[in-house]
Amino acid sequence: MTSVRRKRKQLLFQTAKFFDFFRRNTEAVTFLGNRATLYRYGSEFFGALLEALPQATESICLEFYTIADDDTGRMVADALIAAASRGVRVYVLYDYIGCFDTPAAFFRRLARGGVTCAPFNPPPFRRGIAWFDKRDHRKIVIIDGWRVFTGGMNIADVYSGFGKKKTKWRDVGLRIEGEAGLELLRLFRETWTEEVGVPPVGTDPAPLPELDGDAKVMVVNGGPHQKRSFIRSAFRVAIAGASESVTIASPYFIPGPRVIRSMLRAAGRGVRVRLLLPYKSDVPLVRLVSRTYYGQLLKNGIEIHEMDRAVLHAKVLIIDGDWTMVGSANMDLRSFHRNYELNVVVDSHDFGAQVVDMLETDFAGTRRIVLHEHERRGWPVRLLERLFSPVAWFL
Repeated sequence: MTSVRRKRKQLLFQTAKFFDFFRRNTEAVTFLGNRATLYRYGSEFFGALLEALPQATESICLEFYTIADDDTGRMVADALIAAASRGVRVYVLYDYIGCFDTPAAFFRRLARGGVTCAPFNPPPFRRGIAWFDKRDHRKIVIIDGWRVFTGGMNIADVYSGFGKKKTKWRDVGLRIEGEAGLELLRLFRETWTEEVGVPPVGTDPAPLPELDGDAKVMVVNGGPHQKRSFIRSAFRVAIAGASESVTIASPYFIPGPRVIRSMLRAAGRGVRVRLLLPYKSDVPLVRLVSRTYYGQLLKNGIEIHEMDRAVLHAKVLIIDGDWTMVGSANMDLRSFHRNYELNVVVDSHDFGAQVVDMLETDFAGTRRIVLHEHERRGWPVRLLERLFSPVAWFL
């Protein structure tokens, strides 16, 4: 790295001015001295979660888009019931649409075991038919107010790798320990109270233990109740702060013109911009529309790789190898404007190095998209892209 680039790097995302700009544009809340642990695979994430749940002493607050009635879902349910049986206050907030395939008996069993459950936005939709399109897409477990598990994983076998069906999904999670948990607990209480009508009692945080964490953590909350998209702003400001590299992994890529401009500007000033996108998708129509952006990006030097050995579901952004954003939000219009989302920014060199190593492993063996090959795609594909691009907002 030249001294000029080193100086430029120090003048951007590591400066107080940049963090103030990020905070003002995203209303992010910042906490120092946290411990951040990366879980590269679902088996690691759920193994750690199932180990941590029995350690809860005061409360467990769980908020997920999807909780499946499979091996993973039942293991988590058993741990929650066991916690409730020893006096821990346990709350589960699940998205009604995301859990549409989960039998009501699953949640009745939790309730009989002492767990307080509530659906997000159940019918009849109180705010009209348009509210049907609003989802609680967050994935959070808050234990005792200071230990948090979050990321992109829902509670299901396809994410954990448990169970009989070994479906290969690629996702990422993390654990945050420290005062950042207080903000996540506040957000959970706020959403619970709005949905249920009464606050979740007994969820005051337990005394925070002494931690030796070095991570600066910023919490970015997004939702349709906001006048502008803080999730989109977080992506745009982060990309604007990059001096050397921007690496993005996203399963659903319909970023819209503003984020595209941010990436093009970054590439234009010499930043290496790489995208890791899915070749296999659980929503093929999204992949079709995503490819309408490829030509413009490739012509401007942005690298695009598609993962074909697994269903990519990870949502990760890292700039300059240090500054990482992980969470529930995809780089698409739904996450920007219509879902309740949560992203966590971790500013830690050690954590960033782990993320870089993880992503380099993911990039190995991917299919790199080349412009001349992309432009040779047949007219039926181009026709489908044109037909479905106007409905990108609804995907």
